[in-house]
Amino acid sequence: MIYAVKQGCCYCGMCETECPVGAIVLLKDGAKIDPDKCIGCGTCADNCASEAIVPVEE
Repeated sequence: MIYAVKQGCCYCGMCETECPVGAIVLLKDGAKIDPDKCIGCGTCADNCASEAIVPVEE
């Protein structure tokens, strides 16, 4: 399972900091998760202050 950022991202950067594989970048329109790098660990969702990161089916 991979993760994606939905609307509501508060741009805090916690997901980017906590991602163990560097799959997340923080852009001016919110965080973006590279599905090719995401290992599905869920660390980003666990650390998302705005609960904007959700699992998606591959």
